[in-house]
Amino acid sequence: MKHSLWPAIIGLVLGSSGRAVAQGEITLISPASIRPALEQILTGFERKTGDKVKVTFGNGGRNRQQVASGEAVFDVSILQPPYPEVLASGNVVTSSATPFASIPIGVAVKQGAAKPDLSTPEAVKRMLLSAKSITYPAAAGGAAAGVSIEATFKQLGIADEMQPKVRTGAGAIGLVATGDVELYLTFLSEMTAPGIDLVGPLPPEISTPTALVGFVSTHAKNPAAAQDLLNYLSSSDAAEVYKAHWMLPNSR
Repeated sequence: MKHSLWPAIIGLVLGSSGRAVAQGEITLISPASIRPALEQILTGFERKTGDKVKVTFGNGGRNRQQVASGEAVFDVSILQPPYPEVLASGNVVTSSATPFASIPIGVAVKQGAAKPDLSTPEAVKRMLLSAKSITYPAAAGGAAAGVSIEATFKQLGIADEMQPKVRTGAGAIGLVATGDVELYLTFLSEMTAPGIDLVGPLPPEISTPTALVGFVSTHAKNPAAAQDLLNYLSSSDAAEVYKAHWMLPNSR
């Protein structure tokens, strides 16, 4: 009679993955560009597994450098390609690579301002050339959005013309809300500042959405828990959150 209790007890102790519910802490490195979506997703993961996730947010370039050099201590990293130095470093399990979403670059204007046409590459080129001022995350500082935006300028053949129009600095986004800067370009998932209206994404012909790929660290404290987190990041539950934040979930 007493032995019949064991299946129920084991069911309570084991999570859906078959591992014991660790009630441990998973350390995660992530781009700041997906913070609102990721925080929502992690709440669901923690509720489901009992594990806690400690996140360090930073820009894509800096995160990549820290993972490759071994400077960062983490169980899971979310990176934006390309990252050959990371794969060569031995600090991630290359076979654990899990693409789970991508992020388009978008355009925003002052709230209530006329919204420009983004329907074709030619329309975007006209918009950029006619704008008096723009702001976007600095590529030189490692921001993946800035790298993507400057690649678009080069593809359109207007990189030199755009440079005098660029406004940078911590308060530049606020200048869009006041109308002192005309256009705000960055990942759509980051466009949460007050006082701006989202126009939409750039056409994919001139701006490929930036991929997000998760890796388990070769030094992970609990590789099974780290893999469970990657699985959740690529789950259907997470996909609904990505969509709500203008991200494109990978189909599985």
